[in-house]
Amino acid sequence: MSRLAVTDPEIAALVVAEEQLQADTLRLIPSENYVSHAVLEATGTVLQNKYSEGYPGKRYYEGQRHIDQVETLAIERARTLFAMDHANVQPYSGSPANLAVYLAFLKPGDTVMGMALPMGGHLTHGWGVSATGAWFRGVQYGVEKESGRVDLDRVRDLALAERPKLIFCGGTAVPRAIDFPGFAEIAREVGAVLVADVAHIAGLIAGGAHPSPAGHADVVSTTTHKTLRGPRGAMLLSTAEHAKAIDRAVFPGLQGGPHNHTTAAIAVALKEAAGEDFRVYARQVVTNAQTLGEQLAARGFDLVSGGTDNHLLLIDLTGKDVPGKVAAKALDRAGIVVNYNTVPYDTRKPFDPSGIRIGTPALTSRGIPASEMARVAEWIDLVVGAAKSGDEATIEKVRADVKALMDVYPAPGLPVR
Repeated sequence: MSRLAVTDPEIAALVVAEEQLQADTLRLIPSENYVSHAVLEATGTVLQNKYSEGYPGKRYYEGQRHIDQVETLAIERARTLFAMDHANVQPYSGSPANLAVYLAFLKPGDTVMGMALPMGGHLTHGWGVSATGAWFRGVQYGVEKESGRVDLDRVRDLALAERPKLIFCGGTAVPRAIDFPGFAEIAREVGAVLVADVAHIAGLIAGGAHPSPAGHADVVSTTTHKTLRGPRGAMLLSTAEHAKAIDRAVFPGLQGGPHNHTTAAIAVALKEAAGEDFRVYARQVVTNAQTLGEQLAARGFDLVSGGTDNHLLLIDLTGKDVPGKVAAKALDRAGIVVNYNTVPYDTRKPFDPSGIRIGTPALTSRGIPASEMARVAEWIDLVVGAAKSGDEATIEKVRADVKALMDVYPAPGLPVR
């Protein structure tokens, strides 16, 4: 930071401010986490300086002797950790990774089936405002209104009627375990390629805290941050049958040179995720989420599907008479960082929805135990009530209490202590 402060003091000051903010706040966005010092260091290396179009042993630039070893380590660690035949660690992020899957298996206009965005799915699963919905024919399944869960019989009926060539399972606001065998059976029946998008739960899978798609899904797509605690990147894993199609789709189909510094950081994160400490962390993420859900339910919060099997909770605030956006902004002022989110069958607009989405990966990385979840739930309850009544004094009081707890549990990877 000393060099940055001299060269560009404005950016340096903003980085320091963000470090302090991440240190002082209770980060409950399910897709956010803290990476280790080692992962941070890897992203800032001279690997940044090297162009490496192609794959190990088959590059279009010379001087790759070290880069090839870095990428090979990342590939082998990914294959081993997720028990898949093949891994491509070059996708720049989750959405480009999913777009590569389309390029590998579909032609424009072909049918793809995924969970509807308002039900918890992702934009890239064929939703209309995404390129995947514009260039392909997207059909969506949802969750049941009463249970908040996917009914695989209905998914099967839709698949038989629409005959998609590609089926996505997974999403961005899915609090329940994904039935990979059930989806695989449907995909086989209609002759579709099954893609498990495990971006949110990859770390839980790696840590043994969620069932694995290995042996069920033809392709596994994931980001490398979120619960996996790596850098902002992505991976595609597949059976041996689809390895060449996946690799051709990533390069030269969509991308040029990979980001070698990110690849190195992915390799570091995968090594960390293979350790016993990470398995303890993954199980604790789920325990914390379930305990927090129980505490929120006891305070009258409406949890979509009644709870969680993983790291996230989707909360419908209709019964609290507070819109999700109002609650999220009040919680932010209180140092509790969440995101406002649509809930299934939401009657409000996406930019002003009825719900909030919260998760426990980041707080678990700080070492905050399940015994503190009652306090976290109480803070959320107080702030949501204060948002409705306009009680800023309560919000300020909670902000001070949050800061005090964060001081007890310092965040990994941050210079702020």
